Order: sequence, then structure tokens, then C-alpha cells
Amino acid sequence: MIKKEIFIGFLVGIISNVLGVILALIVLSSYSKLTIKTAFTLTYEEGNAGSILALGALLNLVSFFLFLRLKRDYRARGVLLATLLTAVLILLYKLLSP
Repeated sequence: MIKKEIFIGFLVGIISNVLGVILALIVLSSYSKLTIKTAFTLTYEEGNAGSILALGALLNLVSFFLFLRLKRDYRARGVLLATLLTAVLILLYKLLSP
């Protein structure tokens, strides 16, 4: 039961992170008059993909505190695990990119 709750929180964390990245790309593309695909390609080529991932992870705060407020502590732990996974991916991206 506990593993299921943590897994649900992890999925919510990943989904909210993906939605946050899409939202950040939409905002970026609206200011620069580019398409979303072009904005993503441009940020990746310039080496700013880690920054876009970090901006996307900000949306995890909403789901984390919402789960805490609803007394769903194990789901909040899952969101925290998804955020930590995102942080590790950003770190690896920064270390391995030329």
C-alpha cells in the first residue's frame, strides 16, 4: 500500500515536471516569437536544457504542498523522489555536456 502511494506521487511529480517544462517552453517561445519545437532545439543547442528542466521542477512544489495539505505524506515523498531524480539528471547533464 505504501509503495503504491509513493509510486503515484512519483508519477504525479514526473507529469508535473513535464508540464512545467512545456509551460516554460511556451513562455519562452511567446517572448521570442519562435515555435515551441524551435525554442526547445535552441535551448538544447545553447546548453540551457538543464535550466529549462529546473524551471519545470518548480511546478512540483505545487503538487508537493498539495499532498502535504491533504495529509498524503507518502505521495508527497514520491513527488520529492521525482524532484531528486530531476536534480540528478540536471547534474549529469551539466557534468557530461561539452
